[in-house]
Amino acid sequence: MRIVVLDGYCLNPGDLNWNALRAMGDVEVFDRTPEAQVVERAAGATVALTNKSPFSAATLAALPELKYIGVLATGYNIVDVAAARERGVVVTNVPTYGTHSVGQFTMALLLELCHRIGHHSDLVRAGEWSKNADWSFWRSQQVELAGKQFGVIGFGRIGRQAALAAAGLGMKIAAYDANPGAPLDGVDFRWLGLDELIATSDVVSLHCPLFPETKGLMNEERIGKMKKSAFLLNTSRGPLIVEQDLATALNNGVIAGAGIDVVPQEPPVDGSPLFSAKNCIVTPHMAWATLEARGRLMDIAVGNVRAFVAGAPVNQVG
Repeated sequence: MRIVVLDGYCLNPGDLNWNALRAMGDVEVFDRTPEAQVVERAAGATVALTNKSPFSAATLAALPELKYIGVLATGYNIVDVAAARERGVVVTNVPTYGTHSVGQFTMALLLELCHRIGHHSDLVRAGEWSKNADWSFWRSQQVELAGKQFGVIGFGRIGRQAALAAAGLGMKIAAYDANPGAPLDGVDFRWLGLDELIATSDVVSLHCPLFPETKGLMNEERIGKMKKSAFLLNTSRGPLIVEQDLATALNNGVIAGAGIDVVPQEPPVDGSPLFSAKNCIVTPHMAWATLEARGRLMDIAVGNVRAFVAGAPVNQVG
């Protein structure tokens, strides 16, 4: 059985291995595959693994031997799932690998906004502390989170994990979800409507999937309803926020700051208005990328292939 990994580098830049996958067939791993080369590289493969290399209906039609696509991520919009179903191609994803890592990274963004630790470390290295007249100094407003409201939009696994971490810092938790599940036990928790959550939270953290109805969720109007002292966090999907609206709000002091790990175009070859916005931290979609999370992703993805080969697919989508 021929197995092809079309864009394996981000998952495994060299600190993991593909040995468990190689035990199931003839494996060829490409670091990256542009859309124009997907058909050429996947030709003759029964199994293809992909993260960002797309499978359109036309691509699927050109690959008659393909029987399985394993998406190396939770989101699977990179595959035309309806076209795959019509051709009898099984599509799976990896839904649970990054819960703790992304929840932890959400807190890292928030704490950096509160304390600007990196900036102050740079000032110390530049000699500012040595030259200072006092034993202590700070160049940004220091913010204590205890007692403040952490508002979560999208209360799935990652949203809950981020909320637990925020509660550990003494924050009150508010959540909005289009399909609310169980409340979070053992913490100061309440469900709120979307507009009320945005207006009353000291931190608004986005953890919802990208659907047509959530694209542009945080636009000029909604950002304008936030507290002037509030922070906006996004470790979910870039298009949830209208970039220019957020940049304008930050530059005009409508809100206090933002921590962003995702943008609409990745990599942002045309730049982003957020790069020059005031009080905005932008990181390169790295919340998922701890060694532990990538190891889980690898293990689950290989397990998905193994289950497919055994005739009992798991984590099937569509």
